[in-house]
Amino acid sequence: MGRGDGGRRDDSALVSVRRIAAGDQDEFLRLARASIDLHYPWYTMPTTPREFGAYLTRFEQPTAEGLVVCMRVGGGLAGMITIDSIVRGRFQSASLSYAAFAPSVGRGYMSEGLGLVLRYAFQELRLHRLEASIQPDNQASLRLVQRHGFRKEGYSPDMLFIDGAWRDHERWAITREMTDIPPVHPHPTLPTR
Repeated sequence: MGRGDGGRRDDSALVSVRRIAAGDQDEFLRLARASIDLHYPWYTMPTTPREFGAYLTRFEQPTAEGLVVCMRVGGGLAGMITIDSIVRGRFQSASLSYAAFAPSVGRGYMSEGLGLVLRYAFQELRLHRLEASIQPDNQASLRLVQRHGFRKEGYSPDMLFIDGAWRDHERWAITREMTDIPPVHPHPTLPTR
């Protein structure tokens, strides 16, 4: 991601975004364990060194990006955002998942971080579309995507197996054209016609 700030150029930024690294393990695991109750039953993060190692391995593939949202003051981790299931060719799309760490909730860090990730995804990765699947009771997550202009595209009963049961999800999406992010040259895998 180059400078690590997702392209933001002003000094008023609360956060920066960068790729997750092996050196983040201790802080990430401590914060993930402190955030279990916050995310239950919607999301689970790695909480052991073994799980963290497997988590990092996912991002060695060209189909996934693991990012952390870092506070500008102090440099601590505020949350994480992943860009998964990157599909090229005619689709140029990916899915998003994200989670704030409990000590940072309610301060705007994840909202600003998601904005930086959208810019990174649409400009540097040259994606066209991002999707987020959200359980209907997860009001904080729904507000986050709505704040960034995602549109609700549907409802999927029994979509994902979470916390011992198949859970319903709302499907939300955004394309680059729905934002004020300037266009870039298409990814080389996009057909010309």
